[in-house]
Amino acid sequence: MTQKTETLRSRDEVEGGLSLALKPERLEAELPRLSQFELVDGYVKGRVSIVMPAYNEGEHICNAVAEMKKQFSAICEDLEVIVVDDGSVDGMRKLIEFESRRMEGVKLIGYDRNEGKGFAIRKGFSHVTGEFTFLVDGDAEIMARDLVAYVEALQTADIVLGSKRHPLSIVRTPVLRRFLSLAFNVAERLLTGVKATDTQAGFKAMKSRVVYTVMPLITAKRFAFDVEFLAIASLLGFKTTELPVSIDLKATVSVGRASRMMIDLLGIAYRLRIRRWYQNNINSMTDTYSPIIRW
Repeated sequence: MTQKTETLRSRDEVEGGLSLALKPERLEAELPRLSQFELVDGYVKGRVSIVMPAYNEGEHICNAVAEMKKQFSAICEDLEVIVVDDGSVDGMRKLIEFESRRMEGVKLIGYDRNEGKGFAIRKGFSHVTGEFTFLVDGDAEIMARDLVAYVEALQTADIVLGSKRHPLSIVRTPVLRRFLSLAFNVAERLLTGVKATDTQAGFKAMKSRVVYTVMPLITAKRFAFDVEFLAIASLLGFKTTELPVSIDLKATVSVGRASRMMIDLLGIAYRLRIRRWYQNNINSMTDTYSPIIRW
C-alpha cells in the first residue's frame, strides 16, 4: 500500500491540477483503517466501489443511490457508493449529505464549479478503496441486466462495458439519440481503433488497478472521457468485454453537445494517431498535454 500511495502522490492529473493522489490528511485517516483488510494492488480485496458522477440530479439522485445500494448489496457484502456532485445548482448536494448520514457506505464528493463528467469520475476515483470500480451515471437510467455476470466477468477481463448494442440489451431511447449514438460509435472506431460497440452507455465495471494505470494519461474533462479511457486501455493491453444493460433514456442529445463530442474525439485521434502522445508517455507519465479548445 505504501508503494502505491507514494506513486500516486508523484503523479498529477493532466488537466486542472487535480491530483490523483489521496490528500495527505486523508491518507493519515485511510491507511490505518485499510490496514485491517487484505489488499490487492493497494485496494481492498473483494470490495466494490461505485462512482456516480451527477449534475443537477436532485430529483432522482436519492432514489438512484438507494437503488444502487439495493442491487449491489444483493451480490456483495463490502460496498461503497461515491457520489460526485459536479457543481450542481439544484440543491443536490444537500440531499446527498443527508443520504450519506442515513446510509452506511455512501460518500459525497463535491465542488462548486461544473467541470464535466470526465473530471467528476477522476475526482471520485481518487477516493476509491475497492478492488473493483463501477462507473454508473447519477440518473440511474442505465442498469446491468445481470450484476453477477459483471462481477464474474472481472475475474478474466479487466474492463466490462455495458452496451446498448448487446443482443440481450433492452433499450428504450429516442430515435434521434440512437442515430447519433451509432454515428459517434462509427466515428470513434475509425479514428481511434476502439473496438467497443458502445462506449457511451453509463454503466461500466473495471479492476481499480486498471483505472489507476489509465488515469494519468486522461485529458478529457467532459464529453469524450469514455472513448479516451478505452483507447488508452487498449494501448496498455487491457482486456475488454461487453455485457447487456437495460436502458430507459428519455432525454435527447443537443446538437451542441454532439458537436463538442466530435471535436473532443478529433483531439483524441490527433494525440493518438499524429502526435502519438499517449504512446510516448505510457512509460514516463511525465509529459502533459494542454488541449487547444477548453470547454
